[in-house]
Amino acid sequence: MTDVTSDAAATRLRRSPLHERHTALGAKFAPFGGWEMPLEYAGGGVLKEHTAVRTGVGVFDVSHLGKARVTGPGAADFVNACLTNDLGRIGPGQAQYTLCCDDATGGVVDDIIAYLHADDHVFLIPNAANTAEVVRRLRAAAPAGVEVSDEHEAYAVLAVQGPRSAELLGALGLPTEHGYMSFSTAGLDGVGLTVCRTGYTGELGYELVVPAAHAVAVWDALFAAGAAYELRACGLAARDTLRTEMGYPLHGQDLSLEITPVQGRSGWAVGWDKPAFWGRDALLAEKAAGPRRTLRGLVAVDRAIPRPGMAVYVGDTQVGTITSGTFSPTRKQGIALALLNTDPKLADDDVVEVDIRGRRAQMTVTRPPFVTPSVR
Repeated sequence: MTDVTSDAAATRLRRSPLHERHTALGAKFAPFGGWEMPLEYAGGGVLKEHTAVRTGVGVFDVSHLGKARVTGPGAADFVNACLTNDLGRIGPGQAQYTLCCDDATGGVVDDIIAYLHADDHVFLIPNAANTAEVVRRLRAAAPAGVEVSDEHEAYAVLAVQGPRSAELLGALGLPTEHGYMSFSTAGLDGVGLTVCRTGYTGELGYELVVPAAHAVAVWDALFAAGAAYELRACGLAARDTLRTEMGYPLHGQDLSLEITPVQGRSGWAVGWDKPAFWGRDALLAEKAAGPRRTLRGLVAVDRAIPRPGMAVYVGDTQVGTITSGTFSPTRKQGIALALLNTDPKLADDDVVEVDIRGRRAQMTVTRPPFVTPSVR
């Protein structure tokens, strides 16, 4: 991510309905997925924002995330025949992580959270940059009577994350007792919203899906109540360090049209026994043959900080590439996700070398997450 440095660039980017609130908090902005979003805030910075989520409570504006709705008779069955995971495993009021794959190659068009409201109603949250493409593909395949609507700018999404998140939402009278990967509708000062027990940090957390016109009122209510819990506004930089510590993939880096679920170790989000989903034949063939590369974790032996695109070596042979890399504020060392070749086979605890601007740094192969999950 890079800073937005010109007014001309900024005018080409979408802005959250909370943009003025971020400006008032001294946010440093960056372009992300076609949106101008807060990277970090004055008086905080990545380390303080990261720590707030791991130890207390933080709130992220993730309104750049896409929103799409699939409705009509058989809507859930239609989505289930397109996306990888099996919606039949969950019921109304539950959410599911799933993937939209290219039918020919099995590459990942996007990763998505699907909210199952009813047999005739599924709400989808894809990534910002991919929303239009996901909607296009679904519309092209939709049968008569099933409508796919792009509601990208109709809603804001606020992620309230951290061990004290339930206390904060409870103080506002919002529901917090529903299980992980489920959602409940509620009201806050007359504003209808959806409280989703989801998140991207590895901590106890909730995502509030709010009509865009009421986003400021909900943000202000969170901060009015949040003073008692030392609530901190958090930007996308801390979101990235938090998700990397959990080994959660970022589309465009760890999953992409060139990186399949089999390679990206996301096969758990594929309903392998389903009769139909986009990319099924290609993925079944790859799974049976074994992938040529897989996503693995790396932990720095010394003070090195790995970054995306850096080459991974065993001796003089390049065996892979870093897809996500950062300094872990929790572990106080460099961590990374890397696509490593399956030949030669590398085991956990094997040592590899990463080329960091011409210097070789030793790193240990491991299995993410890099920290203990606390989502439940």
